[in-house]
Amino acid sequence: MSYQHILLVTDLLSDADEVALKAKRILAGSPEARLSVLHIVEDDMVRFGFELVPASSLSGDFDGEHWQEARTKLTQFLERNELNAVNSEVTAAISNSKGIVNYCREKEVDLLIIGRHERRGIAAWLVKATTDSILPNVPCDSLVVKLDQPVPK
Repeated sequence: MSYQHILLVTDLLSDADEVALKAKRILAGSPEARLSVLHIVEDDMVRFGFELVPASSLSGDFDGEHWQEARTKLTQFLERNELNAVNSEVTAAISNSKGIVNYCREKEVDLLIIGRHERRGIAAWLVKATTDSILPNVPCDSLVVKLDQPVPK
């Protein structure tokens, strides 16, 4: 199958390069595909009357230090892995899974590439992986790259 729009989702941790390597292999087989790269910053929620409102929408601070650091890391990630993305984006979402699913729907992604850390023991029960929330809801094919234990941030 030939893909037209591939989305690589990254957490920008040290093992993200393994996921980028898989994406490059897929892109080599689909030279006409365009690549988008997405990093989501989970948004804090603020109670505003009876509604929950994303904090970023109230402050409008998308150029703060935290955001600039994320954009810089994303640029370094793209350069280090020699990825030619037509779109690279740092965005906020209430949750990673909602942000990814919405992006796939809005941008007509036909292949999602994402890493999944292996968790064992009690961590496997307590921590729900983002991929577990995404896969039943994402409207496209998915490639989940198996990673080892989560790396420290």
